[in-house]
Amino acid sequence: MPTVAQIEQALFQLAPKDLAFDWDNVGHLEGSPDQEVQRVLVALDVTENVVSEAEKLGCQLIVSHHPLMNVRWHQAEMQTLRPDRYLGRLLRRLVKADISVISMHTNLDIAPGGVNDALAEALRIEDPGPMPGDETGLCRVGRLRNPVKLSDFAGEVCKALHANGVRYAGDRPVEYIAVGGGACGDEIDAVIAAGCDTFVTSDLTYHQFLDAAPKGINLIDAGHFPTEDPVCAKIVAYLEKEFPQLIIIKSTSHKEVIQYFVEGE
Repeated sequence: MPTVAQIEQALFQLAPKDLAFDWDNVGHLEGSPDQEVQRVLVALDVTENVVSEAEKLGCQLIVSHHPLMNVRWHQAEMQTLRPDRYLGRLLRRLVKADISVISMHTNLDIAPGGVNDALAEALRIEDPGPMPGDETGLCRVGRLRNPVKLSDFAGEVCKALHANGVRYAGDRPVEYIAVGGGACGDEIDAVIAAGCDTFVTSDLTYHQFLDAAPKGINLIDAGHFPTEDPVCAKIVAYLEKEFPQLIIIKSTSHKEVIQYFVEGE
């Protein structure tokens, strides 16, 4: 059976390590590189529910998108390994269960066939490609076959991504679209410069929505989880092709946690 190290190298063929942002933490983050693997669980995040699912399914490895540990997010928590703190408790559970973790993050955002190509495919955007002038390489742009109203497209985005709801602002017909899975609000000006009329991403602020119409851009915030989760199925398919002897499972315990209440519904 393949080892964790061999699976990590295969994943770096899909999403090369040198594509990751310099602050990021990608690759094999926990467990022994020599551990033999029979079952793999793929999930967007490593949560306590995901660890429980991996234990129940008898998985030796979790492959996640978001890093298990990252000093940008977990600087204080990474100073200890205490069971009364969330990260410490999670790490101790993984060690005790002998479950390894590999995380592919910003390198998978940028890589061909990664997060943003999976998002563009889910939204049926035609001929998606890198966004002109995008130095990060994150976003993808493409067109709809026919222009549609923003409200109609927002509904289609919600349905296609199985989101609990979407937030949107703007007043233009939708035709030339940029997508950026996860928190890509910093790319709005680059999206406008590329001539797009609509940007689908997540984690947008009030002021970004407020400025959307004056700047001539439609914004759709479809949620962090819904815009990135489509890549998990791509990882499953890739690993099944590379390691047909393995059992690869997409997590069913990890779902969108944000709920919406809309008055009158």
